[in-house]
Amino acid sequence: MEMYLYIALFAPFVGSLFAALFGASPKTLWTGVVTSALLFASFVSSVTLFVYLLQGGEPIHTELMTWMETGSLYIPFGFVVDQVSATMMIVVTTVSTVVHVYAIGYMDHDKAFNRFFAWLSAFVFSMMILVMSDNFAGMFIGWEGVGLCSWALIGFWYHKESATWAANEAFIMNRIADLGMLIGIFLLYWHTGSLQYDAVFAAVPNLDTAVVTMMGIFLFIGAMGKSAQFPLHTWLADAMEGPTPVSALIHAATMVTAGVYLVVRANPLYSLIPDVGYFIAGLGAFVAMFAATMALVNRDIKRIIAYSTLSQLGYMFVAAGLGAYWVALFHLMAHAFFKALLFLGAGNVMHAMSDELDPFKMGGLYKVMKWTAILMILASVALAGIWPLAGFFSKDKILEVAFSSEHYVIWAVLWITAGLTAFYSFRLIMLTFFSGEERYKEHGFHPHEAYKFMLWAMAPLAVLAVIAGWFEHQFVHFVTELLPTFTFHTHHVEMMLIAVTSLMAIGGIVVAILLYRKGLLNPKLQQTAVYKMLFNQYYIPKFYDEFFSKPYAELSKLFWKQIDLKVVDATVDLIATTIYKTGEGTHTMQNGNLSSMLRWMVIGTVGLLVLAVLYIKRYDIFALMQMVFPGLGA
Repeated sequence: MEMYLYIALFAPFVGSLFAALFGASPKTLWTGVVTSALLFASFVSSVTLFVYLLQGGEPIHTELMTWMETGSLYIPFGFVVDQVSATMMIVVTTVSTVVHVYAIGYMDHDKAFNRFFAWLSAFVFSMMILVMSDNFAGMFIGWEGVGLCSWALIGFWYHKESATWAANEAFIMNRIADLGMLIGIFLLYWHTGSLQYDAVFAAVPNLDTAVVTMMGIFLFIGAMGKSAQFPLHTWLADAMEGPTPVSALIHAATMVTAGVYLVVRANPLYSLIPDVGYFIAGLGAFVAMFAATMALVNRDIKRIIAYSTLSQLGYMFVAAGLGAYWVALFHLMAHAFFKALLFLGAGNVMHAMSDELDPFKMGGLYKVMKWTAILMILASVALAGIWPLAGFFSKDKILEVAFSSEHYVIWAVLWITAGLTAFYSFRLIMLTFFSGEERYKEHGFHPHEAYKFMLWAMAPLAVLAVIAGWFEHQFVHFVTELLPTFTFHTHHVEMMLIAVTSLMAIGGIVVAILLYRKGLLNPKLQQTAVYKMLFNQYYIPKFYDEFFSKPYAELSKLFWKQIDLKVVDATVDLIATTIYKTGEGTHTMQNGNLSSMLRWMVIGTVGLLVLAVLYIKRYDIFALMQMVFPGLGA
């Protein structure tokens, strides 16, 4: 089974190297085909390992080689395939394989086709390292790897200033959060003497609660950045500047799911500090509604879906924070399938509309993009949590967790958010495919359906968006061999909770259809203070710009002018000028003229005699003679 482990891990890496060989060459179709085939090999190996564990096999633990060994510190390149990592491997490879195949058509006319696939496969490889490592150091390598690859892919079209700005924002904001995670990892090693998961989790119950609390807080700071939780959330919507396949990968299988995975993987630690867990759950509930409200008014189809991801991550953190780790992992898995499907559908719409993103300039696209519309409707129904699609089972379980643990405020926030989610999802569907006249004609667009193979590539995600939730009981039995179970106390009101949540979601869909079936809403609505606040993201980006970015830029200019130019550069220039002038003044010593050389010899001799006289005056002659003749005066 170790061979399957290495194939699953390194196949994306081989694909990345292969594509990189042709990175500077014109488009080579084989680049996309080979990297997709290698991703499929990784997927098959992951499924094989998953089935092996499902049939009762023992977790696979292997060490490729020693990485660091000094004193008591021992960090191997070690990997583990257990119930949690196997689940993540299935999610990552399934979505990544689909995205790679889809991207062959999406990036068909891009000059940097080969370079794109090199970075895309490297992105997957980094995520596989993250989820398969058996220690926190290995996880951090993958953690930083996905950060680097996301920077390259978000800013892939670097000729666009907005793309490079978004890439830098994502990279810098994640580096800020990663400092917190790094401190958490240092604390783990300082107090447990190891970074191996099994050793760390065996030691933390014996540590002081305050120490464990600090570990949990700093690790979660890293998770906040990677999973874009408030206040480190602004980069996620701006990351939509990258190609749409990248958006699908970031939001469904890599990058943003890493923070949730960290909390789930570190469950033995977080189970010891329930207060930190309550904070995580409370923040998750806030982010769920916070992001949903911004999606209500946004006029960018990719950003609407991005805010949806941010909101659903909040749901996942609620489950993880309240100790229902398997529920968080279940929603992560189900969400990956229908969210990737939504993004790829949005990519089809973008291509059809010459990269236009405003749904208010669309309308009536169902007639020319029927299959894309059906796939996006299916994904939206799953996102809204309507039975019998996957989102119903996983999202409903999180609401049940909140109610069962008697966190009724959190439950109410998530319940309202469920309605908002259904509303903005079908607002997007109505504005894009159905409502009003065919507005795209007014703007001179001539939409068309995507390539057939791109639609076929999306089909597996559509199937999984429907059926993934049906395997809840098997999933629970599988992952709770490693994760703790969660005891529900809602059996007597379970059906009522399901009914109330479903009615809220259905109500959101109905309201969206009624409001947008005939066209756009009253333009006066856009002049209200609430609309402007939501449209401007609660003015948080402006706040960051005014109170962080601009002061930092001004401070940097001050240091550049007063310190860098007047002190550092001036000192270096003075040294260089002095040496240069000294050389200019003394180069005549080597001009080959005998008279000149004799003069310098005389000057040198006189100088040595002067030094000798000074030395004699400082020491008595007898002492000097004794130094020259040690036996003198014996």
